[in-house]
Amino acid sequence: MFASLEFLLGFLFNFVVALVIVRFIYYPMTHNKPYVFTFLTFNTVIFFVLSFITSIEMGIGVGFGLFAIFTILRYRTDPIPIREMTYLFVIAALPVMNSAGISGGIWTELIVANLAVLAILYVLEKEWGFHYESYKRITYEKIELIKPENNNLLLADLQERTGLVIKRCVIGKVNFLRDTAEIKIYFEDPGQNASIHMMETEIVYATTEN
Repeated sequence: MFASLEFLLGFLFNFVVALVIVRFIYYPMTHNKPYVFTFLTFNTVIFFVLSFITSIEMGIGVGFGLFAIFTILRYRTDPIPIREMTYLFVIAALPVMNSAGISGGIWTELIVANLAVLAILYVLEKEWGFHYESYKRITYEKIELIKPENNNLLLADLQERTGLVIKRCVIGKVNFLRDTAEIKIYFEDPGQNASIHMMETEIVYATTEN
């Protein structure tokens, strides 16, 4: 009876922590449904597997073995972005840590460790104390503005067409046959990634038609 209650409490504790990470820290920034499904399912299954393994050392090995196998399979099909990969590692490590802590009866240390993980992820997502710079690559057709002496005109034109506050830009490949250039623009607001992607597509289509 006591073992069943401990198992249920352990599962609820682990799932609630994972749910808080996915629903209230990760999801508000991305709204990416497939990864929400992956994170919560992966976390739950690993916890169940480890809960039925009596040896703590074996459980830790199995937990990270499952994570490694899943990672290899994903990289062979559809690569995971670095940010999602970091969340996947955290979500996979939580049931390993929680299962080992519950088996050892160290609830106080376990609660502190989980709260620390939640706090660190929340602070990083809110960008408290950090200054991030985002970038996007676009195809640009006003080839005359890529000259060094026209840098201010180039930045002004890019800002007007994208609506972003662009800090700087780097000129990449130049195609004089099509009169286009690959430009990497740097801006401060990471929340505008989706809109700039749409604008980038429209510019590419426009230059292709030319």
